[in-house]
Amino acid sequence: MNLQTFLPLSPAKNQIDYKSQILLLGSCFVENMGDRLGYYKYQILQNPFGILFHTFGIENLIDRAIHNATFTKEELVYNDDRWFSFDAHSRINSSNEEEIISCLNQALVRTNLQIQNSSHIIITLGTSWVFKEKSTNKMVANCHKFPSTHFTKEILSIEELKGSLQRTIALIRGVNKTAAIIFTISPVRHIKNGIVANQRSKAHLIAALGEVLETNLEQGLHYFPSYELVMDELRDYRFYAKDMIHLNELGVEYIWEKFKYVWLSEKTTKTMKEVDSIQKAISHRPFDELSKKHQLFVSSFKKKIRAIKKEYPFMTFDQ
Repeated sequence: MNLQTFLPLSPAKNQIDYKSQILLLGSCFVENMGDRLGYYKYQILQNPFGILFHTFGIENLIDRAIHNATFTKEELVYNDDRWFSFDAHSRINSSNEEEIISCLNQALVRTNLQIQNSSHIIITLGTSWVFKEKSTNKMVANCHKFPSTHFTKEILSIEELKGSLQRTIALIRGVNKTAAIIFTISPVRHIKNGIVANQRSKAHLIAALGEVLETNLEQGLHYFPSYELVMDELRDYRFYAKDMIHLNELGVEYIWEKFKYVWLSEKTTKTMKEVDSIQKAISHRPFDELSKKHQLFVSSFKKKIRAIKKEYPFMTFDQ
């Protein structure tokens, strides 16, 4: 008896290995995959402007990075004794204007270089709902806990989403013709707008992205069905965190295994095991740090680090 529906998945042709350069942009779900890629020491740049929930926010920062449109003090906003940018996530903040400007502009430089050099660009879309600042009518990437009266809220149409996605692809292709661009829709529900509104939002994303992918089959565009995997294979709240919205560790690990099957080259398996062994050794807390047994243990994993860095000099480990 089969008590679960499964999505048919096949390994991608242009898979990720340890030579790959990877850029990850988008909602908190991209962070789940990025954290694991980072743990296994793949070469990644993950959300340099923090979590981005909608396609216009992603498009804007890709555009700024490629065209070197640096941030200025006039663009900053001030709230709760901190400076922010409406174009970036709240985790990029400072009590000092110069510091946040420097941080944002350094992120632009890193993003520009990574777009040009990436072999794989992963973009996760979270929602079709957007907020516009009333005084400028400009879409914001994050509201930074400003009062709701500061904004108007609207849902983007399928056509608006398609336009943004097409411009994003064109921007990337203008400087990088060969990168695999992997789109995915976050399975995390945005239920502050209500469950029905969330479903409508996801439906707009699915329809817009589906149409864009169908009309650009030869552009190295791909779709990873994270949303569908959760909705159809993980229809059980045991895979959710206490808020019943985000996936728990078990749910994230399930999607990671699927992503690994599709996108990670089999030849990386041995290296991933070696990295995992080192990471676990580093996190180990001994009963007696001065014991002979522990000193032999430390010597052993340091030897492993030297060996793996000889093959992959870019890898760094906290010791």
